[in-house]
Amino acid sequence: MEVKPELLQSLNKNLSLVGPSAIRAFDVEVSAIPNIIKLTLGEPDFNVPEHIKQAAIQSIIDDDSHYAASNGTLALRQAAANFLQDRYQVNYDAESEIIVTVGATEAIYATLTTILNPDDKIILPTPIFPLYIAVGLVDGAQPVYINTAATDFILTPDLLKAAIAEHGDAIKAVVLNFPSNPTGVTYSDEQVKALADVLRETSIIVISDEIYSELSYDNDHVSMAKYLPEQTIVLNGVSKSHAMTGYRIGILAGPAKLVQKIAMIHQFTITTASNPAMAAATEALGTEAGRQDTLDMKAAYRQRRDFVYEQMTSLGFQVAKPDGAFYIFAKIPASYLQDDFEFARDLANKNGLALIPGSSFGPGGEGYVRLSYAAAIETLQDAMSRLTLYMKENKND
Repeated sequence: MEVKPELLQSLNKNLSLVGPSAIRAFDVEVSAIPNIIKLTLGEPDFNVPEHIKQAAIQSIIDDDSHYAASNGTLALRQAAANFLQDRYQVNYDAESEIIVTVGATEAIYATLTTILNPDDKIILPTPIFPLYIAVGLVDGAQPVYINTAATDFILTPDLLKAAIAEHGDAIKAVVLNFPSNPTGVTYSDEQVKALADVLRETSIIVISDEIYSELSYDNDHVSMAKYLPEQTIVLNGVSKSHAMTGYRIGILAGPAKLVQKIAMIHQFTITTASNPAMAAATEALGTEAGRQDTLDMKAAYRQRRDFVYEQMTSLGFQVAKPDGAFYIFAKIPASYLQDDFEFARDLANKNGLALIPGSSFGPGGEGYVRLSYAAAIETLQDAMSRLTLYMKENKND
């Protein structure tokens, strides 16, 4: 069906600044390769635990089929408040300071769309989950990229101070995503506190994306809200912690007056989340069984991390050892193709292993590839065998 050119030209002009997700596009591109192993998407390979599935089923049996409150069922908001207090010692009122969103993705969209005006600036420490870049641009904001490759993918107080000094009051927000997608790197208590000390002297809103918080391996996760609750919007959810990506339940928490404004965009966008999915998330966040589910998954992820990290570093990849999430972000050795898209395509076509090119994640990602180790250990062993063969056969002279 044809569309009039003038109709297309009249659309939101900011859409011309973005394109389809590079991660999804590359995943689709390599999917047709026979016998391909795809370690591309951030998709847990575990099934949803049985008691969580039963909670969703019971919701359907009970005819829980009418609109819930826009901000989510009070039962789930209370479970989320208890979860955040129990795990991270941060306190939120379930009725006024928490929104249930359709995944952390909707939480990102609702938050950025609420706080950003055209030409506002938003600090993005890169490499970063690229949705922040795209939504910020569509909202008319100007990204301020801070390349953290030279500081082991950590935003330091000095880098933050320099950006604030350069851009001043035009900065509306800063995004912190930790444990990080794509690097798996996270922040210590001291590092979080140091950033909070800088930001406390400003009116900058902190969007603290902590969706991987439960998958912190070597140290307990520390929320930015512990030190700067009055300026922080915390994003979390059950997609990664409980392998519930398809249930699409995220959690947004922050000061009541900020959350009230975000709730307007949330309501205009999705009305409310699905009742059976919210019932399942209540079971995930609100029970001891739900806590144990995550601990079991985390133990498996840690084993996989250690295996893949050892294998890739032995092949010459430079890797900042991930402290959380389920990604390896690896620098391509100098004697191989240095364009990360070319390297990833060559590896996929020759040896049937798909990784995501690092430049998909913004400045600092060039020359890297991201591997998701959210896959069975047998799959990872096969993947490392294929990678080893590729590295032996494709070294440049």
